[in-house]
Amino acid sequence: MDLLLRNAHIAGREPEGALDVGIADGRIAVIGKGVAAEAPQHDLGGRLLAPGFVETHIHLDKSCILDRCRADSGDLGEAIAEVARAKQGFTPEDVHARGARTLERAILNGTTHMRTHLEVDPGIGLRGFEGILPLVREYAWAIDLEICIFPQEGLLNNPGTDDLMMQALAAGGRVVGAAPYTDSDPHGQIDRVFELARNFDIDVDMHLDFGADPSSMDLDYVCEVTEKFRYGGRVAIGHVTKLSAADPARFAAAAKRMADAGVALTVLPSTDLYLMGRGAEHSSMRGVTQAHRLLHAGVNCSLSTNNVLNPFTPFGDVSLIRMANLYANIAHVGKRDDICECFEMISSRSARLLRLADYGVHEGAAADLVVLDAPDRASAVAELAAPLLGFKRGRQTFERRPATLLRPS
Repeated sequence: MDLLLRNAHIAGREPEGALDVGIADGRIAVIGKGVAAEAPQHDLGGRLLAPGFVETHIHLDKSCILDRCRADSGDLGEAIAEVARAKQGFTPEDVHARGARTLERAILNGTTHMRTHLEVDPGIGLRGFEGILPLVREYAWAIDLEICIFPQEGLLNNPGTDDLMMQALAAGGRVVGAAPYTDSDPHGQIDRVFELARNFDIDVDMHLDFGADPSSMDLDYVCEVTEKFRYGGRVAIGHVTKLSAADPARFAAAAKRMADAGVALTVLPSTDLYLMGRGAEHSSMRGVTQAHRLLHAGVNCSLSTNNVLNPFTPFGDVSLIRMANLYANIAHVGKRDDICECFEMISSRSARLLRLADYGVHEGAAADLVVLDAPDRASAVAELAAPLLGFKRGRQTFERRPATLLRPS
């Protein structure tokens, strides 16, 4: 045995009380009470032991650029235009430094797996990709990082983008994405992205239906193409803020369609809340689709960060616990089971979306773990519990000391 974690409340097994978790060769070797082993030990004192968090949708390449951009109107059009202008000055070294800064904050907040969405187009070329790709190797000691290549500024209407996407996918991109709402032919972009996915045998993860009017959504077409390509379980869509404004019948129909097709949804609470509802003088929409209701209908969902310190979202500390708590507040989540699902949407459900094979806290799983200063999942979400310890393949990656009151003697 290489390491023993004593007196842990394991996420999803909290009613069993404190358990010991033994780790050997980077994997969980044994779970039980009173495990005997000659190995270094951590006594967790009844704190929550969970699988490391999974970030399914973040933009490392354009994080931390607020000092270069305006955010006056705060709407989507301004954000796209400002970042497009800022990208002209990006260098691989600059992207690498900002990406590393953001990645390290994610690690310190308990994240052990991440999918970053990275844009290529004739304006930025492959400079963003060249800056982010080395991070996959440099931070493998703490996090598994995969890159999703997508066309933020259009594909069919932006000559040269298709070739750049294929170059990036051949050089290390592991997922292909889309942003159909920026294209002159949204369905044409969706078709082409699925063709790329099939040609490279990779998954699809799209930005989709980002707006306020549910009368026109591309969601149905994505489900149709998913079934056509037999890609169920390999397709995710992000944002889908239009669905937050749908009436109950339309919401239910969309949920059934997604569940039947095997299309997952990532909700991005901070960005969706910040960008939606602009211009309303009263009763501003929240724009955050109710993921926990989709779960009830059989749709897999995750919660994620999206943007950090840029015009799309001028906030963020890359804390997925914060995203779970923010979502629970916005979506009026109150039932304990649904609060626990908020935790699962940054852990096990996100792992399912990324199709991680050996994820979890069970014997034989990779020892990618986080210890939270809380006794259970619901408390962790409700109280924004601090991550205290992190492990990647059994090796400790960070430590945060619990806050301590200094009482007068």
